[in-house]
Amino acid sequence: MTHRPFTVVLLVPTGIGAALGGYAGDGIPIARTVASVCDRIITHPNVLNGAQLYWPLANAWYVEGYGLDQFAAGQWGLRPVHSNRIGLVLDQAIEPDLRLRHLQAVDAARATLGLDISAALVTDAPLGVTLKTANSGATWGTLDNPDSLLRAVDHLIHDGNATAIAVVARFPDDLDSQALQNYRQGQGVDALAGAEAVISHLVVQQFQVPCAHAPALLPLLLDADVNPRAAAEELGYTFLPSVLVGLSQAPQLIHDRRQDPDVWRDQVDAVIVPETACGSRTLLSLSQTQAQIITVADNTTTMKTTAASLGIAHTPVQSYLEAIGVLAAIKAGVNFTALHPLIPSIQSLRDTEG
Repeated sequence: MTHRPFTVVLLVPTGIGAALGGYAGDGIPIARTVASVCDRIITHPNVLNGAQLYWPLANAWYVEGYGLDQFAAGQWGLRPVHSNRIGLVLDQAIEPDLRLRHLQAVDAARATLGLDISAALVTDAPLGVTLKTANSGATWGTLDNPDSLLRAVDHLIHDGNATAIAVVARFPDDLDSQALQNYRQGQGVDALAGAEAVISHLVVQQFQVPCAHAPALLPLLLDADVNPRAAAEELGYTFLPSVLVGLSQAPQLIHDRRQDPDVWRDQVDAVIVPETACGSRTLLSLSQTQAQIITVADNTTTMKTTAASLGIAHTPVQSYLEAIGVLAAIKAGVNFTALHPLIPSIQSLRDTEG
């Protein structure tokens, strides 16, 4: 018997203080486990990026947030690749020594991992990143010179033949000390994540190519009490390696329908999302499809938008362990209510529906 590939979308929106997946690569264990029970896992960079740590997954599709929104809306499809040629944009505001650290990370990725990185280009003006926090506690940001970023990307694509773009922008070092301390202790919101999403969204919206961002920051002072979930960001001078690995085989974003093995939204079987973070465009769009929406209570966030409050049919679970059990049942063609000792009789179901 032939089955179509079992496809799962794993969502952990960035910059909202997710207890799991809201830190430095702490979503990777979830992604690895989900990947083991599905044929394809589609997720976004902040789930798989762990600064200098990463874990390549052969069946993971690394899709930037704006691209994921368009995929979920049915506007774009995903086309797998053997390899992308990555172009790197470096913010002019990055100091020479720090820029050299990032270029050395690129050379290491080329020599050690064999990645195809075509060129590195410095923007013609400082990008001017400003960090913001919304009333909800979610983070976002702005760029003073977005056109400088777009000119650099355009050059890398059209003159350097890049098929994916990595961006390194200089982020402010004068972060709120209490907020930074909370984050390093595994209790706060990632102050950088929202602005990072703004940067990658802009590139993907304008050029429809895979993109991810790594911030450039001066190393923090050594702290013996850093939480394990934030510790990946303490390891060196750059967060770039995991971004380059993710982009190296990120699917291309396409308009034309349809050729195998392209993937479109109607092929998604299930979506896993934190219980209180159901207001994203991706989730709202996929809730209009056949996909089973699974909400995870343990993954708390600063948001308060539940599937129930939006009238979205969903399967609530307590933990990712339970969610993975639901996925295994769906893939096996088993009605997961049959795994509960209190399965209702068909008569009671008929009476309820009647």
